[in-house]
Amino acid sequence: MKTRPPRATISDVARTAKTGKTSVSRYLNGEVHLLSPDLKTRIEQAIDELNYRPSQMARGLKRGRTRLIGLIIADITNPYSVDVLSGIEAACRAQGFTLLMCNTNNEVDLEQHYLQLLSSYQVEGIVVNAVGMHEAVLNRLQQSMLPMVLIDRRIPDFACDMVGLNNQEAACIATQHLLDNGYDALLFLSEPLGSVNTRRERLRAFLETASTTPGVIAENAEVVLQQPEQLTQTLQTFYQRHPGKHIAIVAANGALTLQVARALQRLALVWGKDIGLLGFDELEWAALAGVGITTLRQPTWQIGYAALEQVIARIEGNSEPVHDRVFSGELIVRGSSQPLR
Repeated sequence: MKTRPPRATISDVARTAKTGKTSVSRYLNGEVHLLSPDLKTRIEQAIDELNYRPSQMARGLKRGRTRLIGLIIADITNPYSVDVLSGIEAACRAQGFTLLMCNTNNEVDLEQHYLQLLSSYQVEGIVVNAVGMHEAVLNRLQQSMLPMVLIDRRIPDFACDMVGLNNQEAACIATQHLLDNGYDALLFLSEPLGSVNTRRERLRAFLETASTTPGVIAENAEVVLQQPEQLTQTLQTFYQRHPGKHIAIVAANGALTLQVARALQRLALVWGKDIGLLGFDELEWAALAGVGITTLRQPTWQIGYAALEQVIARIEGNSEPVHDRVFSGELIVRGSSQPLR
């Protein structure tokens, strides 16, 4: 079996060019004005002959820069996270940084492992999609003192930039749309609220908006995605408790919207006919689901891009007070929220 030849080193280049390593280093660092034309040509020919590729990591560390950005994602299977990742990658390419992506899968051991790993690689900054992350890991992030930007979630008593959706505005728009279409019994479904500000902000805006219309019933329930029977029972109970009402369900994220759609099918309830349905996050299948499911689309790609820009600004010395940057969502109206007869 053929063995791969050893990788050429800077010493090999110097020996082939008949010069010292200092001259080769000057060439690699762009200091060609310090070299004679003949020496510059010999170094170029040696690099080409040996197919020499300098270690960017080693060069970066020598200058105190790695140009590495760490990304910690709680759940890469979430379509929201995939779209955010795409925006972050695009910004990294544009800014000349390399992204190290770590998917913790909501497992505390993995969270701790990846934090140590990113530290060992000497990343210059971190972007964190913190929904679902454990508090102990968030505390370690805070103590790391690295430039950091949070996506979609604020952390209590943690002074850090955050980029995400304008939840207040988005939930108001979604709820008002249902009210305008004559729905008068609304159920807001979310995963357990905990300290997750996105869920709490959307719920608060939902309840406040619904309260402006007399006679409207507005309730909320917390469900666990991994317990479909619980979700089905919650929907059935709400539907049966409000006979004669025009009922609509608001799902707090895309993963939950899919589970609600499945539960309604199990209950033989047709959205857009028997019941209204609106979900946060625009997913590809939403337009294909029967008459289509109305969604509140988040500019996820732009959120990811903006988060990376902000962490780079902090790396480069931006010292303005920490702040939130929020984006407006867009209501995509389909048949699931049409007025019920």
